Amino acid sequence: MSFIVRQLSKTADGREIIRSSNFDGSAITVGRGADNAIVLADLAVDMNHARIVAASRGRIAVESTGGLEFLRNGRSVTQCDIDVHEGAELGFGSHKLTISAEGDAAVVTVQRVSSDADTRDERQIFQLAGLLPSRRSLAWTFAIALLALFLAWPIWTYSNTQGVKERQPGFHADSTWESGKLSLAHHSLEENCQACHVNKFEAVQDKSCLACHKQDAHDHAPMNRLINARAEPGLGGSLKQWVKNQVGKPQGQCVECHTEHEGEGKMPRTAQAFCTDCHATLQKQLPDTKLADASDFGTGHPQFMVNLTVNPGTMPRQVRRVALDGSALSEDNGLKFPHDIHLSKTNSIARMTRTLGTEQGWGTTLDCKDCHIVTPDGVRFQPMTMEANCQACHSLAFDQIGGTVRTLRHGEPEQVMADLRGFYRSTLPPRPVNLGGMARRQPGQYAAEQTATTYLTGARQWPNSAERAIDAVFSKGGACYDCHIISRANGIKVTPVTQPNRYMENGWFDHKAHDTEKCESCHKADSSKKATDVLLPDLASCRTCHVGESGARIKAVDKPVKSGCAMCHDYHISPSGAPWRPEGDRNKIVGKVAEAR
Repeated sequence: MSFIVRQLSKTADGREIIRSSNFDGSAITVGRGADNAIVLADLAVDMNHARIVAASRGRIAVESTGGLEFLRNGRSVTQCDIDVHEGAELGFGSHKLTISAEGDAAVVTVQRVSSDADTRDERQIFQLAGLLPSRRSLAWTFAIALLALFLAWPIWTYSNTQGVKERQPGFHADSTWESGKLSLAHHSLEENCQACHVNKFEAVQDKSCLACHKQDAHDHAPMNRLINARAEPGLGGSLKQWVKNQVGKPQGQCVECHTEHEGEGKMPRTAQAFCTDCHATLQKQLPDTKLADASDFGTGHPQFMVNLTVNPGTMPRQVRRVALDGSALSEDNGLKFPHDIHLSKTNSIARMTRTLGTEQGWGTTLDCKDCHIVTPDGVRFQPMTMEANCQACHSLAFDQIGGTVRTLRHGEPEQVMADLRGFYRSTLPPRPVNLGGMARRQPGQYAAEQTATTYLTGARQWPNSAERAIDAVFSKGGACYDCHIISRANGIKVTPVTQPNRYMENGWFDHKAHDTEKCESCHKADSSKKATDVLLPDLASCRTCHVGESGARIKAVDKPVKSGCAMCHDYHISPSGAPWRPEGDRNKIVGKVAEAR
């Protein structure tokens, strides 16, 4: 004989639910334990209360396992015999088991018959809920406690310390409202909340920020342009801005970008969304703008624009803006300098480099770092000078008196002419002076026995007059001519050399952050044959590492660097230039570069 166990229960709305289980075998057990075929969750039932056994065809026997009684048709028994075709009712605690037949199987229908009140009483007896206050009482208690601890107490503390410049050390209840510690930039204000939070329940106002930052904070653009540049907000954005307006936080406030209480480290960089709110659709919002749309450096950024010198030597510097679109760009900077010759590993310059390497601290050949010296902060490079970078190989010596070598004045053409005229007046008849190894000659141009004067003038014989010497120095083969652009329209003029500090003046770039890369990775100097070549990396070159803030191109890059707008751009660009631009002559490099952000 097999057994069919049917569990009956009801939903909250009175619907009946039946769950059936089939058991093959000669016996099943009833009890509170989970190992029973019929599990009764009732403390009045033993863990293993009874066994129901198939006695003979159509009959079953029910017997108590541990001696505890149960009910058979309302009478307490410890065992009984039942004809399944006639049926019977068994009682175990608050549960009723109805015995019936279905084919050759005995059916046991299980149903809880106690009232909801009995169930609640039982829960209160055997659970902690009976010892605790009601849930409503607990809810009100916790609500009042939270309001007292995190609203009333902080308000009381804030009100009593309003106007106090420096609070006493220790815990202050209104600190529970803080989302985190102040950043390093504002750490000194840790005990002076009123310096920024002037009015109760109002966002920090711009006037509080400008009290300290008036000199280095400027509007990004005229306010009407900033308002018109924003994309139209949706319903959610409008609702969010309405809430901000209610707490004194309208659009354009400093705190929109500069978020505080985010931790004790550096203040977090501005999120890219703050910039792309305007710049992603700038062409649409401001049709008269000259700026292209920009949404993400890795996927939606315009080509770099560079400022190239037009008339070298003029101040202020005259420039033209050109896109780095992959075409070869040239800049008239007033110099004649081929990079490829100086970086060669096999020519005469390389041989001279090996000769002077120990003395000058060079390697076997010239490298970029031998001439381009970084500033102390590692961000920029110091300007090139004749004395520091050129004269080790290119000497301007022309005479020697005793142990003193006389040199022409570099960068002073008028003084060069005056020195040569003075030399001829003082040496009659004029004498050529061979300075031998004390003067460096242009590598490979003349033999080692050639005089320094011959190198300076480019002539095979000593000029017999001052004017001929001056003409030779500023002519082809002469010391000045081979490096500088010489004009003779109104006398001899040397075009001043222009060495721009920055080519992309609206963006920030830090060489120190890239010191693990080789110079040739970005600047193709080893193949440049002219000084006029603009050796700047374009957008595609930077994207080999920088993938934007979203990281959409991260799988296609070997060394991905997530790069938001704030990594290269600053919001507060003053009328005189960006914060990192040095004071005074913007084309000169200074030792200290102002910190960005």
